[in-house]
Amino acid sequence: MRIDYNLELSIVLIKFEKFWEISGEKLERLINNYDIKQGAPVFTVQGQYRPFRWTMWTIGFLFGSALLQFEATQDKQFLDYAITSVRNYMPNYLTHMGIHDHGFNIISTYGNLLRLIKKQLVDSYIREESELAIKVSGAVQAARWTRLNSNKGYIYSFKGPHSLFIDTMRTLRILALSHYLGQILLEEGDHEVLLLERLIQHGACTARYNVYYGEGRDVYDIWGRVAQESVFNVKNGSYCGPGVHQGYSPFSVWFRGLAWGLLGFAEELEFLDHLSADEIEACHANKNDVLATFLRAARAMADFYIVNTPMDGIPYWDSAAPGLRFIPDFLERPADPFNPYEPVDSSAAIIAAQGLLRLGNYLMRKGDPQGERYWHAGLTVLYRLLEEPYLSLDFNHQGLILHSVYNRPYGWDYIPLNAKIPYGESSMWGDYHMRELVLYCSELKHSRYLAFFAI
Repeated sequence: MRIDYNLELSIVLIKFEKFWEISGEKLERLINNYDIKQGAPVFTVQGQYRPFRWTMWTIGFLFGSALLQFEATQDKQFLDYAITSVRNYMPNYLTHMGIHDHGFNIISTYGNLLRLIKKQLVDSYIREESELAIKVSGAVQAARWTRLNSNKGYIYSFKGPHSLFIDTMRTLRILALSHYLGQILLEEGDHEVLLLERLIQHGACTARYNVYYGEGRDVYDIWGRVAQESVFNVKNGSYCGPGVHQGYSPFSVWFRGLAWGLLGFAEELEFLDHLSADEIEACHANKNDVLATFLRAARAMADFYIVNTPMDGIPYWDSAAPGLRFIPDFLERPADPFNPYEPVDSSAAIIAAQGLLRLGNYLMRKGDPQGERYWHAGLTVLYRLLEEPYLSLDFNHQGLILHSVYNRPYGWDYIPLNAKIPYGESSMWGDYHMRELVLYCSELKHSRYLAFFAI
């Protein structure tokens, strides 16, 4: 990508008022016309949100979008809808034992509510309810554990105990916040498990096995390559190799997976830096070593993203998508969502942009001049997303950000008539994270920093 170093936050902020106006209109129509009883809205088909009976992993993004819209605009209809919906539909999710994504749904709902309470935008009557929800959810997530040896292990994906997903880095926030609120996990024999320790161990395992550093692990090992999945032999704890479910190949990079990892590591860096060395030492870890491990992984992924995305920073869905060979010099020009060969994934760009901004901010606070590179890269991507053809201006389209892709290999995405690839549709996770990204930057204008643990 070509980073615009002349782009400043003040320039991007000019677009935000129009963004929240469009966001509110689309969210209001979605809330009024979608039957949540048929399942969580996942992605659009011909501009209308549809459920997808797999897991309910996007339901918190709908209610969370309403909370973010309220936070940005103080339009109380969105708050009322969110609180009612959270109370009606989220309790069962708190003890969902079959998924690795508690940090998506629960932080997007109860976590946002706690922040709104702290900002005195929501009455404190719902604080105890929200704190208990986060405590329970964090412990349930931490119990989904594959132990490799006494000091190593990971939260396994919905695929089973053998499977470590890069996606889970972003969901570690639930362990962090649950620990922050004083929760522990009790296992057999009343054995106490520190949630922070599991967070650190999972992050270290992900950094070691899912992120590549050009050290010759295989012939395709380059700096910043990311595997969606690492596969282990659960009998002896040995590493078997990379895997993939939504990308093209275990040896290429599924860009949304990289984006989840980048944002997850960047946010956990902020959280861990906030803790004392003694608190991390209690988890049998050294604070400087943990920060260095997390930072190395985040920088590697950020560098790969910058080098391997088109000029405007919007990636195609996979770094080795086979049709890219038919798009001459695709990295030397802006991404083309209407090409006939391979789809772009705007949702990957949205998630990665926040990761780049947070990583850049973290490094700038530490006095590292490389922080400016990541910060301006994030602004470059955000600025592009705030204009057509990505920001949806069609009144009848329920999606906010266009050209999102769910699962290209499995064919889950809608392909328009007479087209060869999917384009023009939105995803609930993409729309939510775009609202979160814009709010993150809006808060900086007021000298406030949007952090999941700022409760």
